[in-house]
Amino acid sequence: MKPIDFTVVIPTFRRPLELREAISSVLDQRDVEIEIFVVDDSPEGSAESVVASLNDQRIVYMANPKPTGGFPSAVRNLGWPSGRGDFVHFLDDDDIIPQGHYAAVKHLFAKHTDVGVVFCRIDPFGNCSPTQLHQEKLYFEKAARLANFCQRLRSRRAFVACLMFHWALLVCSAGVLRRRCVDQLGGFDPQLRLREDVDFYARAMRQFDVCFLDRVGLRYRIGSPSLMHAPNLTQCDVDDLRAAQHRTNTRYKSTWGVFEFYALKIFARTVFKFV
Repeated sequence: MKPIDFTVVIPTFRRPLELREAISSVLDQRDVEIEIFVVDDSPEGSAESVVASLNDQRIVYMANPKPTGGFPSAVRNLGWPSGRGDFVHFLDDDDIIPQGHYAAVKHLFAKHTDVGVVFCRIDPFGNCSPTQLHQEKLYFEKAARLANFCQRLRSRRAFVACLMFHWALLVCSAGVLRRRCVDQLGGFDPQLRLREDVDFYARAMRQFDVCFLDRVGLRYRIGSPSLMHAPNLTQCDVDDLRAAQHRTNTRYKSTWGVFEFYALKIFARTVFKFV
């Protein structure tokens, strides 16, 4: 049995065409060994035929026995414990990985043996309006600029401060983690419906250190509008975001201390506005 480099976990819900593109982008990676776990959150098993049609033994189909109705954190947690890869990538079912990305990530992990998280530049695309796509591109250009600034500071706390209090440096699909780090974190917080990726990556970066790979490693599909930047959130979304932020903040204070929490908050709201 070959050793596996990357365990790729793809939660999915009724997006068969996009799912096929996402899986194909992983299968196209070269110079690495991969395995893919497609975790289907639809009650009718909408992804099963897609996986069967690809006919590749590296893909494992998993049906969620208790569909969540929209909790990707819980769905992702069903996939990664079964993996054998040295690194874990949580890929959303409508995103695409450029060729050569996994090989570059593997090389960076080998070079920085103390780092637990590697994340990359994000290239948004989609069928949204040209105005929205332009705004998204500007957003992720700024995210890359901030990530490079944090990298120059050589401080994991700078990344965490920016992510928690200033700017979303990445989306879930843009990061890859060492498997041992995911084990120690216990995966995603299954109680979070929104902002679960911020919570997960903030914990991972603070505990295991982080490196920014300054090249496009994710083509991020934008809906119209995307939930991340939607101009009008529902009251349910607003309440869930506030609850998630409170839960993340409370956990950080209890783990790393109140003093560090507020020091990072002040740092983020003073230094980053000049970057």
